[in-house]
Amino acid sequence: MKRVFLIVLDSYGCGEMPDAADFGDKGASTIKSVASSKFFNAPNMRKFGLYNIDGVDLQPKEPDPSAVYCRLAEVSKGKDTTIGHWEIAGIQSKNPLPTYPDGFPQEVLDEFSKAVGRGVLCNKPYSGTVVINEYGDEHVKTGDLIVYTSADSVFQIAAHEDVVPLEELYDICRKARKILQGKHGVGRVIARPFIGSNGNYTRTAHRHDFSLEPTDVTMLDQLIENGKSVLAIGKINDIFAGKSISEFTYTSGNPEGIERTIEWMDRDFEGLCFVNLVDTDMIYGHRRDIDGYAKAISYFDDNLKTIIGKMRDDDILMITADHGCDPGYTATTDHTREYIPLLMYGKNVKPGNMGTRDSFTDIGATVLDYFGITPKFPGKSLL
Repeated sequence: MKRVFLIVLDSYGCGEMPDAADFGDKGASTIKSVASSKFFNAPNMRKFGLYNIDGVDLQPKEPDPSAVYCRLAEVSKGKDTTIGHWEIAGIQSKNPLPTYPDGFPQEVLDEFSKAVGRGVLCNKPYSGTVVINEYGDEHVKTGDLIVYTSADSVFQIAAHEDVVPLEELYDICRKARKILQGKHGVGRVIARPFIGSNGNYTRTAHRHDFSLEPTDVTMLDQLIENGKSVLAIGKINDIFAGKSISEFTYTSGNPEGIERTIEWMDRDFEGLCFVNLVDTDMIYGHRRDIDGYAKAISYFDDNLKTIIGKMRDDDILMITADHGCDPGYTATTDHTREYIPLLMYGKNVKPGNMGTRDSFTDIGATVLDYFGITPKFPGKSLL
């Protein structure tokens, strides 16, 4: 019974892409900034070959890595969660998803307000923690929704849980998702609930993403078509709009995501367990918290011992990322255009350096190849 556990350390990029300057990210390296912290400790990933990856200047190098190791370039025109995960799964997005550095057009907001019966506040790119404290009091007073965006293709809706109950906020997001199609088809509509009072507001763990459906065939589709299971942990189900997912569970953060992964390793299934660990990006990357990011990576690495210990003979473990979010890059708080690392380990995996790969889609092609399935998308298997 073959199983693949594909774990995405959200935003754990491993150095600037050649076109990073086009995205305003020249010199960015998430892995380098994170490793600069005194709290960084990743001996298990180092043994896999993390420090030996092309362009990764970490010491000491592992003399005899126990896994396949490489870095992958992004073909798609973007540096966000949706584009990154889609490319991992087989979709090379030739055109970037729409972004709104000056806010959303008035006609979009008018249609949205009419559909949901509430007004709109803000409508600018904003830090999510700052926007609720600058607009929170007015939102509580009026019931108008805080709508904001970022450098990513997102339409974010923040609302106080006592003003807009969670189910109503989720329904509002579903209505926004139906409106935001075509030329305004942003990658994600995101519910951003918060609590608190009088300028002391904090976001809760009840965030929910409403993504576009994937625009082409993915490895998830092909696995399901061939009778395999696709299990999703974290925000994977949201990223793929629930398409070709056999079973999913949401998590409150990395510790729970790691815990669910370890639990699900005891289950009998043939197919893929696709995991996203979001804290590295959402809590530490965007907030430029180098030490927090380092602690999160170290926590995962420490739990990697348990994950390895639970692997069966026919299991493959793949550890990667979806983009960068360099916590040491002070020019912006947005994602950074970087290569992503890949570590692949298992009894049936011959260790070695696979260099620099042309596309994230090589991951999807590798997963399908392991199950004897020919991918319907560009990508070269590493097996």
